[in-house]
Amino acid sequence: MDDLAGRTCLVTGSSRGIGAAVARGMGAARMRVGVHWRSAREEAEQVCADIRSAGGEATLLQGDIAEPGTVERLIAATVAAFGRLDVLVNNAGDLIERRAVADTPDELFERHIALNIRPVFAACRAAVHRFRAQGPHPTFGAGSIINLSSIAARTGGGGGSALYAGSKAFVATLSRALAREVAGEGIRVNCVSPGVLATPMQDRTTPAAAQDMLRRQIPLGRIGAADEAVGTFLYLCSDKLSGYITGQVIEVNGGLLMP
Repeated sequence: MDDLAGRTCLVTGSSRGIGAAVARGMGAARMRVGVHWRSAREEAEQVCADIRSAGGEATLLQGDIAEPGTVERLIAATVAAFGRLDVLVNNAGDLIERRAVADTPDELFERHIALNIRPVFAACRAAVHRFRAQGPHPTFGAGSIINLSSIAARTGGGGGSALYAGSKAFVATLSRALAREVAGEGIRVNCVSPGVLATPMQDRTTPAAAQDMLRRQIPLGRIGAADEAVGTFLYLCSDKLSGYITGQVIEVNGGLLMP
């Protein structure tokens, strides 16, 4: 993927889990990465150090994406650090709390909207404005957005995860709709949809016994590592490899879901 070197990307939620793995993978491809964190500063600083050690560049960005205006500020800060934006990865999000729909208060619904839906929409909107303002790069193209969906968007998720699953379905549908809107400008929009991966969020929200049950259902016979999703993100960053791909949701789940 020699066309990725020098390309600028913002990865939201890149201090831990999939986001951290993706940011490190981009560093190994010698990209320039905006590393965003909300509360895990030390972990984010280590991600930046790993990116630089691998030959990439990194800038550290802090903010709570649930607060209006934060994602726009993160994009502006990435551009201020590196001069442009070529790729946006909307990774940040959370299964805040498992609750049955009948027992879900309005406050929890609003928190899922504020964290998993509104920032993705706002960041996509801001990125499109930025791509249009800067114009296509002669090497890097017009711009690429990669959103994070989930296998839960297709299956409804495990018990008590209706809000999370619904929010990830929104992300997938928004991505397809936006891909149609901007395809004529050469801007590509796609989703990565992980299944059961070993991440801090998975460990916090899914008990060990439930994870073991899921592992037995996965055709490949194991729970994946966050690193195993990285290649899909890098593939979607590369116009050389995926320049004719837009509006797609790519499943990374060990065969747990075979559409």
